[in-house]
Amino acid sequence: MRLLDRYLLRELLVPFGYCLSGFLIFWISFDLFVKLGDFERLKLTRVEILHYYLVETPGQMDIVLPVSLLMALLYALTNHAKHNELTAMRAAGVGVWRLSLPYLAVGLAFSAGLFALDELWVPQSVEAADQILNSHQTNQPRAGAQAWETKLGFSNTRENREWLIEAYNLVTHEMIRPHVEWTLATGGRIVLSAERAAHLEGIWVFTNVQEFVFPVTRGALPSVQETNLLAMPEFSETPEAIKSEIKVSKINGLKEIKRAQLSIKEILDYKRLHRDNSSKGAMLDTKLHGRLAAPWTCLVVVLIALPFGAASGRRNVFVGVASSILICFTYFVLLQLTLVLGGGGLWPWMAAWAPNFIFAAGGVLLTHLIR
Repeated sequence: MRLLDRYLLRELLVPFGYCLSGFLIFWISFDLFVKLGDFERLKLTRVEILHYYLVETPGQMDIVLPVSLLMALLYALTNHAKHNELTAMRAAGVGVWRLSLPYLAVGLAFSAGLFALDELWVPQSVEAADQILNSHQTNQPRAGAQAWETKLGFSNTRENREWLIEAYNLVTHEMIRPHVEWTLATGGRIVLSAERAAHLEGIWVFTNVQEFVFPVTRGALPSVQETNLLAMPEFSETPEAIKSEIKVSKINGLKEIKRAQLSIKEILDYKRLHRDNSSKGAMLDTKLHGRLAAPWTCLVVVLIALPFGAASGRRNVFVGVASSILICFTYFVLLQLTLVLGGGGLWPWMAAWAPNFIFAAGGVLLTHLIR
């Protein structure tokens, strides 16, 4: 079977390469046509424009890769059916599911690659693209100043802790004039004010600290302690969680959460600090499940293509192309509809996974019915 598998893979990967290249060229050409005036206004060089698209392109793979794979699969299978190759393979005792193994392996490999791309590369692509676009702006802060986030405030609702920080360095994780308040299990309250703080070996260490301990009794004066250094190993807020907090805090609507490039780790870091049942919590849950579900689209499109492409009969190869366009349109319309419902608080996990479940189940059922 290895010879047959190699033949099927070769007949798939060649049109896949053409489809992927064609979609990327089309997207870059269209985007370049739309943004050319902005690039000239921002005084970007050709090398910088090329760098911009190298950074931006991975963010488009969630759509481009599955669509290219679906179109290539339908083209390849329809071409095999047109020349009666599928009929000959099945007459030789090769079942439809055995025939599909190399295709399923490709879909699984692409799903794993897309997951890694979404988790490791894409979340930083938006910031990198913005830096390229604004690289020639005279009013932009210096490179060192860009690392500082000023007037930062956030809550750790799981541990009833409030943070107010005058300035926070995203690179070194240094804090200037941090102010932390939290409530004890006994009902008392502690207020910690420091000149600086740093994250050393996994522990927040504050310098030049004033610690106010408020007793439970209302109106009682707090006790005050001053120290040069104070380590707080009980603080669970990590630099990664603070970075996620900064990123998520800038998202205020469904449109922004759909456009935001958040990794699974960033969403989990944010949720670790929050008991958030608000609309933002529902949107983040939908985004989280969407991140988990999106890579599996590559495997789902294989299951979709099998019954449409492997059915018996002599057909024009352009039937496969037309079918892929219709299927893609239906799938992405359903996906956008369910994501809107999930962002509104209606079962976020179902909103993200429903299109994959529906199309995968339909593909398996139709493939089982092939004669």
